[in-house]
Amino acid sequence: MSRRVRKPLAKKSERGDKRGAKRSTDKRSSDKRGSGKPSFGDRGPDKRPTAGFPPRRPAAPMREPRPEPVREEKPAPPPLPTKVQTVIVTADENNMRVDRFLEHRFPGLSFSHIQRIVRKGELRINGKRADSKDRLEEGQSVRIPPLKLDAPKVGGELSEAATKTLDELRKMILFEDADVMVLNKPAGLAVQGGSGMTKHVDLMLEAMRDAKGQKPRLVHRLDRETSGCLLIAKTRFAATALTGSFRHRSARKIYWALVAGVPKPKQGRISTYLAKDESEDDSIMRVAAHGDEGAAHAVTYYAVVEASAQKLCWVSLKPVTGRTHQLRAHMAHIDHAIVGDPKYFNKENWELPGGMQKRLHLLARRIVIPHPRGGFIDVTAPLPPHMLQSWNLLGLEADRFDPIENAPEE
Repeated sequence: MSRRVRKPLAKKSERGDKRGAKRSTDKRSSDKRGSGKPSFGDRGPDKRPTAGFPPRRPAAPMREPRPEPVREEKPAPPPLPTKVQTVIVTADENNMRVDRFLEHRFPGLSFSHIQRIVRKGELRINGKRADSKDRLEEGQSVRIPPLKLDAPKVGGELSEAATKTLDELRKMILFEDADVMVLNKPAGLAVQGGSGMTKHVDLMLEAMRDAKGQKPRLVHRLDRETSGCLLIAKTRFAATALTGSFRHRSARKIYWALVAGVPKPKQGRISTYLAKDESEDDSIMRVAAHGDEGAAHAVTYYAVVEASAQKLCWVSLKPVTGRTHQLRAHMAHIDHAIVGDPKYFNKENWELPGGMQKRLHLLARRIVIPHPRGGFIDVTAPLPPHMLQSWNLLGLEADRFDPIENAPEE
């Protein structure tokens, strides 16, 4: 996604002189995009591209310094609440999620603290318990318990630890402009905090907090052991737009996985209801019946890309919905669990081929989503080291045509 710069209009005579040159330049760039092997989102000259995916364009990381977007001056946030208080939702906060509402009201409030007060029922809307994903309406009263805020960082030199964290984040960047960032999250790094979690992406983003106390925001989630494309909003404007795209299913995500066996048929649709089973130590998603408490509909399309004998195969996955552990639970449900999955791999007496690491073989390969200011963000992540090792051991060709592009969007 290139950065657009508005230029002053040229005089009519100048525009006329440049018109022919522009047409020839456009023709050359068009010819270049149409060459080469068909890729995901570009089926070649004899097929039409799948709806919802723009033609593939090579995207180079944009890591040069970007000017900070101009933001309106806002009043200072309310003081640290040391006792229970009740606030009224304003017109500007209408339809805002509960967690975003708290972040907006109290910059610096950690994600884990938000989840804790919501889980304990300490935050209430019109007297009723709320969920962090609930949306607020203008005029509602919100009961807020005493909060412990992380002090917003202000201008000045970063600490040695913060500088190191910033360098780590910069190395993960696949795409960046003034509004959006796409990170290549490594396997093993959590996106958000939890019990005993001392390092996660949400905490690392504190190193990017600006002088006004605002930091980049998570737009979606990946499991801790899943690597690949993670979308980050750098501005409140972008966060609202991108969250809306996920809510309206305008975002398209493609995952690659290595699974046990070879699914038959080689392309198909998995449609189930999923519900969470929780215990003191863990939680897991199970296939549920329609109407079961907490059950939500989940749809995934899959396509076999390449098989290694009949023991393993590389599949491409397109989730239509975004349920917790959806792809992992769905592949286990059709008896082709993802290799290295500690929760859902259910094959008895199954041995991992020699030389392969016992780690989750799941990659958030590609994300395509409308850019908040027009056009599309289209980013692809490379295979992580442990999956690349497995691809090499099995002789799989990572540049093969991905048939998942033929899957429907719903």
